[in-house]
Amino acid sequence: MSEYENPKKLDPEDFYHTPEGYIVFTARYLLKRGYCCQNGCKHCPYGFNKKTGTFDLK
Repeated sequence: MSEYENPKKLDPEDFYHTPEGYIVFTARYLLKRGYCCQNGCKHCPYGFNKKTGTFDLK
């Protein structure tokens, strides 16, 4: 069974909906996931910069 056939439940603190209806993952969820997807997530806790393709560690 793949991860798509059995999706895990999300906690309410893991995401929120924008006024346009999009789902935005929080830094809490992204850290819990355990890796950076390098898609330039709005709340990326890993510091990935999509424009430069590098990690900007603070």
